[in-house]
Amino acid sequence: MKIAKDMVVEMHYTLTDPAGEVIDTSREDGGEPLAFLCGYQNIIPGLENALMGLEKGAKLVVNVEPADGYGVYDETLTHTVERSAVELDDDLETGMGLVMMTQHGPIEVVVKDFNDETVTLDLNHPLAGMALSFDVEIMNVRGASEEELSHGHVHQPGHHHH
Repeated sequence: MKIAKDMVVEMHYTLTDPAGEVIDTSREDGGEPLAFLCGYQNIIPGLENALMGLEKGAKLVVNVEPADGYGVYDETLTHTVERSAVELDDDLETGMGLVMMTQHGPIEVVVKDFNDETVTLDLNHPLAGMALSFDVEIMNVRGASEEELSHGHVHQPGHHHH
């Protein structure tokens, strides 16, 4: 079977930054392959597009530019707030990830800078603006179930909680 829309793909991957540093991998400590439903925006577009038409056993390195990954870094997505607006049990650190509650629900932010009065928060994805490299091995390709198609994501045995 070839990778196409409505197919479930299982793949091992190692994600590295431009310096070759490992950001994430599914291969560590007997890790399970990443499973995703193709064509439903479950992975970044640059990676998904590069996998189309491949079959089980394929191995490749996919280089993804920011626009096809986690986006181009957007300076307008940094905001400075009063330090009192950041409720924290621990001390602040530059680069620290936080979850902030907004009127639209929770969002993940990163502490870009801070002082005694204010905190500058970055709402960009942590990998925004970064060229990425994925070392991929396709472990399996199968047709999706009707339930997976209706929900828009993969259901792994024992992991389905709707």
